[in-house]
Amino acid sequence: MSQAVGNTALAYARVWHHVDASDRVLGKLAERIALVLMGKHKPIYDPGVDCGDYVIVTNSRKIKVTGRKEEQLLYRKHSMYPGGLKETPYKDMKDRKPDEVIRHAVSGMLPKNKLRDRRLERLRIFPGIHTGVQGANVLKSWDDGSLPPDYNPSRITTSETLKENWKTGPPKFS
Repeated sequence: MSQAVGNTALAYARVWHHVDASDRVLGKLAERIALVLMGKHKPIYDPGVDCGDYVIVTNSRKIKVTGRKEEQLLYRKHSMYPGGLKETPYKDMKDRKPDEVIRHAVSGMLPKNKLRDRRLERLRIFPGIHTGVQGANVLKSWDDGSLPPDYNPSRITTSETLKENWKTGPPKFS
């Protein structure tokens, strides 16, 4: 028997993605990060195989939430001692540990199995724009995904033409 062997090494190779979290909605951003960490964007995706990529998130201090979540959202942890429940409001958590806000949201969107911790290790979150040495590894950078007001579907769209089309700046989310 002979089998043709494809480019599996290239298919399983991990790529570094960069995401700018400025003015992005927390839930939508976390969902997209979780998909990349799981490897669902690859044609070789298998739920039992860890084939996801690395993700670097910058500007985590500038993340947005919708509705009244800014006042209502609580982060809970327990010390396992009686009366050891600690609750931290979203505003305090965003000021003290902005990386934990995104990490907690992404963790909730990953499957609850043995691969979860290994996938979360590939998520690197920075509060500002500086990523240190890890920024040199980035091969792909995500655009916002929103279209400019003067978008023309007959014109070929690339990230460069989108930047040219923004006359009033990107849309602001409130």
